[in-house]
Amino acid sequence: MKQYITKYFLLFLLIFIPVSCSENDKLIITNSHLDYLYEEIVVDGKEMAIIHIYSDYPDYTFVGDDDEGIACVDDVARAAVYYLYDWQINSNQVSIDKNKKLLEFVLYLQSDNGYFYNFIWDDYSINKDFKTSVAEPNWWSWRALWALIESYDYYNQHDPVFAERIWKSVEDLITALKEIIPTQYEYEEMNGLKIPTWLPQKYASDQAAVLLLGLLEYYDQTEDTTIYNYMGKLCEGIIAMQLKDTEFKYNGAFLSWQNLWHSWGNLQSYALLKCYPLLKNELILSSALYELDNFYEFLIVNNYLNYFTVEKSNGKLSEIESEKYSQIAYNIRPMVYALLEAYKITSKDIYAVRAAEAAKWLTGKNPANSVMYNPGNGRIFDGINSENDVNKNSGAESTIEGLLTLLKLKENEIALKYFLSND
Repeated sequence: MKQYITKYFLLFLLIFIPVSCSENDKLIITNSHLDYLYEEIVVDGKEMAIIHIYSDYPDYTFVGDDDEGIACVDDVARAAVYYLYDWQINSNQVSIDKNKKLLEFVLYLQSDNGYFYNFIWDDYSINKDFKTSVAEPNWWSWRALWALIESYDYYNQHDPVFAERIWKSVEDLITALKEIIPTQYEYEEMNGLKIPTWLPQKYASDQAAVLLLGLLEYYDQTEDTTIYNYMGKLCEGIIAMQLKDTEFKYNGAFLSWQNLWHSWGNLQSYALLKCYPLLKNELILSSALYELDNFYEFLIVNNYLNYFTVEKSNGKLSEIESEKYSQIAYNIRPMVYALLEAYKITSKDIYAVRAAEAAKWLTGKNPANSVMYNPGNGRIFDGINSENDVNKNSGAESTIEGLLTLLKLKENEIALKYFLSND
């Protein structure tokens, strides 16, 4: 009788419980918390959506900022890109609907000068005055460009009227940008380093990377020679910010700003690798791979880093100061994206494996040995403050950056397999 029951119980499992051998099916990516942060609103009769910036432990209620507001282009643009990618990979119609409403918010925040304000207040009015919200050539304007141009192809095929609005917004920003493209390409000496002065905000190679991602897509649509040439100079400026000294422990790193390297948003290698097939400059490829082969390897082996500053004397680099914490998901996503892009170009498995190893920061391979991503509810903790202190809040940036990281892994079988392994 016992054998009879066992036999039919196993048959029930085979018939009624889905069984999959696909690695993709083993990686559970849950949008639940991002969907929770997402809220549809109406401004001046126009339907749009926001992403609440903060969500605090233990009950994860929404929290705004007294100086900034409740939602911003910085987060909304990235969420729009995430939902676009989710639709592309999983054919999730709900996600593309959310993408559109989020883009409506981005369009609402565009100023007459072509750039974008960043934050809104709780009455949905625009914060036009605070330093992180002014409509200027800064992070949020580049992220707006990236989200709009990434989404353009979909709407050009499926919603031409909305596509026209996107394109007008992009053109307005590009027109403003062309007015400030430098005509002089000079260097300044800082702490013994030769620093280029033609990047966004003069020295921001981190911002240049985000801007390049938007310009790359824009050039693909227009073949605008002014933009092509500017992209080349931005890449040149990023490369000039690279530290090269085989005796220096941070060898290969691209400085973020002046003599500072910070881990958040350090997309320089990824942007260079994305530009390489178009610009066909071998220095672009070799510089990006040099960071991946040296500095990325250092970061993974040494359990990551928050920031460092550097100086150069008598031809040698030395550290001024550094901090290991805090560590956030936004530190990890740029590494994963760059490594997987390197795999696409070189077909070298090591880059896919390293991408997975970096992504395992989310699953506990981090200084706190803490699982940062909960596949049950989609929450991604806001960061690691020390080996014994995990910030269990789960705001917009960490949630989106973590989900973007996981979604990218699904595109590479080698990375996905290693990510899901116990190695």
